[in-house]
Amino acid sequence: MMQLKEGDFAPIFKAKNQHGELVKLDSLKGQKVVLYFYPKDNTPGCTSEACDLRDNYQKFIKQGYIILGVSPDSEKSHSNFISKYNLPFALLADTEKEIAKAYGVWTEKKMYGKSYMGILRTTFIISEEGKIEKIITKVDTKAHSIQIING
Repeated sequence: MMQLKEGDFAPIFKAKNQHGELVKLDSLKGQKVVLYFYPKDNTPGCTSEACDLRDNYQKFIKQGYIILGVSPDSEKSHSNFISKYNLPFALLADTEKEIAKAYGVWTEKKMYGKSYMGILRTTFIISEEGKIEKIITKVDTKAHSIQIING
């Protein structure tokens, strides 16, 4: 698995959002992208993170960012999650984990002594040129916006 670092070009991807519309990273050139990976819709940490981004959404817009969330959940699950919490940004369905694998966040995790594969909660800030400006691996789900905006 390739380990991405700041300064690398972000892996190109395409995935469907909650409306079944195809979103392609290369079509977002010229815009700053917050690409955040999270394990599962409607779980406590993922909900806290999404709601924090929602509550600070206008700050992101003012700074020219597009926010895209990615998890292995389906389009329907994303649609329900967005409706339930009034999220103003798109969530991408990565059911085959292709994007997660390309970004190196589909990895072995351990809980209660058992190993399993899952999403490593990680955020990538991608520049207008398509380069990774920042990688956040120690995500504070309740204050993630501050981590992104204030560095």
